[in-house]
Amino acid sequence: MDSKAQLTVDIVAKVIEDRITIANAAKLLSKSRRTIERYVKAYQQVGIQFAVHGNNGKSPPNKTSTSIKQAVQTLIKDKYFDFNLLHLAEQLEVNENIVVKRETLRGWAHEIHHVKRAKRRRGKVRKRRERMEAPGLMMQMDGSPHRWFGDKKHCLIAMIDDATSEVHAEFFPSETTAGCLKVMRDCIETKGLFKTLYVDRAGIFGGPKRCNFSQMQRACEELGVEIIFANSPQGKGRVERAFDTFQDRLVPELRLKNIKDIASANAYLKHVFIPQFWQSHIQVKSKHQISEFTPLSKHINLNDICVIKEHRKIRNDHTFSYGNKFYLIDSPLKHSIANQKIEIRKTSKNGFTAHFAGRKLKVSEVSEPSKLAAEDLEIQKKLEVLA
Repeated sequence: MDSKAQLTVDIVAKVIEDRITIANAAKLLSKSRRTIERYVKAYQQVGIQFAVHGNNGKSPPNKTSTSIKQAVQTLIKDKYFDFNLLHLAEQLEVNENIVVKRETLRGWAHEIHHVKRAKRRRGKVRKRRERMEAPGLMMQMDGSPHRWFGDKKHCLIAMIDDATSEVHAEFFPSETTAGCLKVMRDCIETKGLFKTLYVDRAGIFGGPKRCNFSQMQRACEELGVEIIFANSPQGKGRVERAFDTFQDRLVPELRLKNIKDIASANAYLKHVFIPQFWQSHIQVKSKHQISEFTPLSKHINLNDICVIKEHRKIRNDHTFSYGNKFYLIDSPLKHSIANQKIEIRKTSKNGFTAHFAGRKLKVSEVSEPSKLAAEDLEIQKKLEVLA
């Protein structure tokens, strides 16, 4: 019996002894007159037991069993140690068929000191920017190098619609121009052409690191997409926060599925994580339902745009150098194109195609005689002396 119950017993006993009135007892206990009368009647029937609640000492009927609690705590330590509480509750229900309320799970996790806390940084106060009103008005793009799976770092390149948070993403060994072009091409093939691309000032996007020129900037100009450079990471906060969610949820799931290669990680990302979680929990409806994505024109070929292009000068004998090798133009030409610029489109790591004035040219490698080494020259001189 606690102190509050003991006080109730003492005051009710004095009421029965006529030492205080019912009105004064009601004021002392902050109860109504009718409640004090019920206390008096119960005291006369069962004694001081009336002050003890009937459920005192009993376990609640909806209490989770100790065995389930111990099983969940073991799973947290051994299997789900890098999951946040909400993600943990979802995975327990899906994978283990264990349904636990979030606050109950929080208490169990705190008992074993396994609670994944969110990153808290003290930053500047920034003005909130409203989302774009329609899909396709602005896409944000960035890359996130991280240990997503396995023992090495990989880069997740993502594009996210500012209006709906619809995401297009893929893993690459590093943040390269070719990777950015591929993600942008996948987005265009799926949704259509967008109006603007909001990026940081990294070199691959044509920022100051490359004197305002890059393959991405060139491709966007050919597609009619305007590039906007953010002055700070917080400016493109939509994609930055998306990477926080990816790192918080995707990394534990890839570890749980024992995924350690890029192909499997991309398959899980595109066919499981984005459709099952992102589209249902993160993606939102735009203010205006009319999309600003425009269909790709028939005369636009993405194979001619979303590639890495370089230019070489054509010599008088219609040869050019590329990759420390010489190539001869075999295509028949009506007029000489010497001293003109030939366009090299890189198709693979070592492969390329040559184009001039929008026409694909046939080229062949020119094998030049190798130069004599220093030892060969000395031997040749000695032979000349002996002769």
